Amino acid sequence: MHDLFTGLITSKTRIRILMRLFLNPEGNAYLRELAEEFAVSPSQVKEELSQLSEAGLLASEKQGRQIHYRANTRHPLFPELHSMVHKALGMDRIVDSVIERLGRLEIAFLLDDYAEGKDTGIIDLGLVGDIDQNNLIDLVGKTERYIGRKIRTLVLSPEEYERMRPVLAKRPMLPLWVSQEAPQQQVGPAQETDRRRPAASASA
Repeated sequence: MHDLFTGLITSKTRIRILMRLFLNPEGNAYLRELAEEFAVSPSQVKEELSQLSEAGLLASEKQGRQIHYRANTRHPLFPELHSMVHKALGMDRIVDSVIERLGRLEIAFLLDDYAEGKDTGIIDLGLVGDIDQNNLIDLVGKTERYIGRKIRTLVLSPEEYERMRPVLAKRPMLPLWVSQEAPQQQVGPAQETDRRRPAASASA
């Protein structure tokens, strides 16, 4: 499931830290939280956090008694690592395929665990627009086999999305793709969302 990383990085814990912090760079985590989440020893996580911090890939900030780590978005390699995480999760494949073949996509976003960067094995993916749901089922099945994770999709029309926004705003939410044609107020609760080009001219 981490094929894009395992050829470059041999430490599984380091891969999981990168997945955790680079999927949603707005999030952060502290040592014991990661150790419990990954079911590994705190000393093992500490060693990896130290090496990633020394390499400049992570930034840290003390909050109370805990040191919280997050992706260093100013690092020259941040765009590449952020992109690799999305590719490892198959998000680029789904979004690109929906854009190219399955209808008119306005917004794509992650919900819940993966919106927080937690690799729990079940990806909740929201799609807003006029989507061919029958072909989407086939695409999701192929992507699940490719990434080794379960994908649950929530397909909404723009009108349905507007009605559900108050409910969705209470859940962790990470925008993946937004059409330039989508009204700004539709994007969702996140404030720092990239507004992408329409389907034919750019990928997620």
